[in-house]
Amino acid sequence: MHHPDPYLHGHGDTRYRVSHYELDLTYKVATNRLDERAQLHVEIVEPTPRIDVDLRGLHVGKVLLDGRPTRYRRKANCVTVEVGRREPGERFVLDLRVSGKPGPIPGAHGEAGWEELSDGSMVGSQPQGAPSWFPCNDDAADKATYRITVTADADYHVIANGTRTECTRVGGNNRWTYEMRRPMSPYLATVQIGDYVEDERSAGVPVSIVHPGGLDVGEGTSFEYQGAMVDFFSECFGPYPFAEYRAVVVEDDLEIPLEAQGLSTFGRNFVPPAWENERLVAHELAHQWFGNLVTGQHLADIWLHEGFACYSEWLWSDHRRHWCESETVQEQAARHHAGLPKDLGDVTLADPGMDAMFDDWVYKRGALTLHAVRSITGDEVFFGMLREWTRLQADSAVTTGQFIEHCRTSSGELGDQVVETLHAWLHEPALPDLPVLS
Repeated sequence: MHHPDPYLHGHGDTRYRVSHYELDLTYKVATNRLDERAQLHVEIVEPTPRIDVDLRGLHVGKVLLDGRPTRYRRKANCVTVEVGRREPGERFVLDLRVSGKPGPIPGAHGEAGWEELSDGSMVGSQPQGAPSWFPCNDDAADKATYRITVTADADYHVIANGTRTECTRVGGNNRWTYEMRRPMSPYLATVQIGDYVEDERSAGVPVSIVHPGGLDVGEGTSFEYQGAMVDFFSECFGPYPFAEYRAVVVEDDLEIPLEAQGLSTFGRNFVPPAWENERLVAHELAHQWFGNLVTGQHLADIWLHEGFACYSEWLWSDHRRHWCESETVQEQAARHHAGLPKDLGDVTLADPGMDAMFDDWVYKRGALTLHAVRSITGDEVFFGMLREWTRLQADSAVTTGQFIEHCRTSSGELGDQVVETLHAWLHEPALPDLPVLS
């Protein structure tokens, strides 16, 4: 089998990589009708006469290889395309025309992908939803640049990943184009369509809140400090990695918020001014560094996303004490350590299993793992180590082993102690003692 991730069987193909996606969508909100042209710039990495392109639920009308029709076979989960006998290094462009009524894909943690809203649509693809709306190599480690164009009714505002380069009127529609110029995993690609307005926030990079016109997302809401969060995390983790950041608040309530590259999506239920909402605003923003800029190669490495984002909540809580009451990092660590299972049995943080990968203990034990490292190294080494991690691994897919080695080499004479501590938190089922900052 050529599937790269044991947790996500039936997704991705190791025989090829995609360097760029050109997606041109025409979407009718009223009927949930999608017509799309997807061009994939492909490079072969393993000798093969065919490749599998992930796509679920949509009809395939035509497949071209460098402009010429090629044979293909439609399967339930993918399109098998005959590419001739190809050797590593050979490149070509696949052009697929697809159409239909997109919908989310079921998975172990519920549905993910294209979702209709009460008035509009959104995409939240983690972990299995990307093939619900575009043909792709659904492998988190296969990062590519994107150009996403969406033609939709002029009454709707369209957001996608990256920089908006065009918005033009075409009859009764508007045609929106966005370019994500930094490599992006397929599950992080998104489209958001709704009756929205866009408010800018003050920060070191362009920051905006996209929301229904009648919804207040300013002072006294969980989004009040969105710009300040971007600046604070840029100091902690290194420069904000993308050209802009958007928080999209949809009209509907959502069960959870979700990050995409360069933006995050929230339901209107996350707007009221409560710490449980504000911490999630911080959490999704932190994923821009940990999950998006630096991406876990496999889902087993999910703590490299969620543990870091959870610890970022605690850092923000500590920082906001300058102007309002909130917990210190140590207080957060103690409270959550007390609620964790004392023994994980037959799983570990480094390999929690598909069913448990989004469990709360993964988030909290992951955050405490970082706290334990910080308690050994001190702040100067710890935050320098994180900034160097995001710099060295920018735009790449990484493993837990790589992070351990990075910590070892970055900790000087404390390296062996740090590695021993990481082993206990990541690879042993028993819960270590609460780490305490000196």
